[in-house]
Amino acid sequence: MTTIKERIIGAVTVMNDADAEFFWKLIEKKFSPSWEDIEEEMPDEIDLQMLNAIKHDPECHEFTREQDIDWD
Repeated sequence: MTTIKERIIGAVTVMNDADAEFFWKLIEKKFSPSWEDIEEEMPDEIDLQMLNAIKHDPECHEFTREQDIDWD
């Protein structure tokens, strides 16, 4: 995943619901109707592990600032 995509995900994560809904409407407006053309895929093992962590691991909801990440 590119850095910009990671930054977008991080920004959405800390948004309140109203801001997230506004952002989603911008995305729909820009990319519709192409969203209907995207095939849905079943989650793979990594996806399932991440979903499990979201549900059961409270530390999963802690975020690291980008400048604190060691990219090497």
